[in-house]
Amino acid sequence: MELVTVYEILIVLFLIVSGVFGIVGSFGLIKLNNPMSRLHAPTKATTLGVGGVLIASVLHSILIEGYVSLNELLITLFLLLTAPITAHFIAKAHIHRHETAEDLPSPGGDHGWATLQCDPKDMVE
Repeated sequence: MELVTVYEILIVLFLIVSGVFGIVGSFGLIKLNNPMSRLHAPTKATTLGVGGVLIASVLHSILIEGYVSLNELLITLFLLLTAPITAHFIAKAHIHRHETAEDLPSPGGDHGWATLQCDPKDMVE
């Protein structure tokens, strides 16, 4: 088997795996029942799907075309930095809109970590 064929098979495998992750993430976004569950599906599975496509693109540019493309590397870096941060902000916004201090668990001994701050003297210990 030629070396180019092995490279192409490797690239196709990355594309297939990333497509499966993308479909699972999209299906989870549609089918999961509450916003916090729906948030989990695209931030995890779809990030892996887009990451697989970018890895396949990097491999294609290096192994088949013979040059290094920094565009895919920058997109990957941007994706891996921004996806968890935006998921965290969306989750905090959901908690602030839908939860009350009585619904959340006690923060324990450190009273400064919780998203919804409570007065320490109101805490039942």
